[in-house]
Amino acid sequence: MTVFGRDLLKKIQCATLKGEQAHAIYSPPYRPLFTYEEILQRNPRFAAVNILLYLKDGEWHFPLMVRTHNENDRHSGQISLPGGSREPLDQSFGQTARRETSEEMGIHPNYIRLIRPISPIYIPPSNFYVHPFISYTGKNPQFTLQESEAKELIEFPVRSILSLQEAPQMRTLAQSRGHEVPVIEFQGHLIWGATSMILSEFRDLLKNL
Repeated sequence: MTVFGRDLLKKIQCATLKGEQAHAIYSPPYRPLFTYEEILQRNPRFAAVNILLYLKDGEWHFPLMVRTHNENDRHSGQISLPGGSREPLDQSFGQTARRETSEEMGIHPNYIRLIRPISPIYIPPSNFYVHPFISYTGKNPQFTLQESEAKELIEFPVRSILSLQEAPQMRTLAQSRGHEVPVIEFQGHLIWGATSMILSEFRDLLKNL
């Protein structure tokens, strides 16, 4: 049985969010802060991503993906949560999260159950305003990656989120403008930027259940 028990999903629904306070722990030092009004003035593109919980061998996990190389994608090759741009036919950001997860992970959207949204995050380099969600699906889903978007699946144990040190590791990366940035290291992968900031809030949420 998972360390959290099967009541984890119900507890997540009621948890308090810390938003920018949690994001700041893994924010690159050069990342500017904008008010909501300033973000809207920049005419951002809207998107949604998804922390998709599932049980594997009695433990809760969620998928991350290594993005396929694309010269037109500023986040090409980075590690991200499943998700993408809101389409005109999407009736909500939650629908965007489910649709994009289904397309990229190969899971039918009917099997993706939304639990709740967490704090939105603005990504200045790509001008995306991203709405993250937490959801769940059936035990041991069979993932089929969308090759145009993802080249590798990472199954991340929820337990590993709680074992992260309070002070994050710092690394200088090829895409970090020569700065040291906070990273999450997992099985030789470095997770940073918006994805690590979203996971920072997820960790904070879990620690306060």
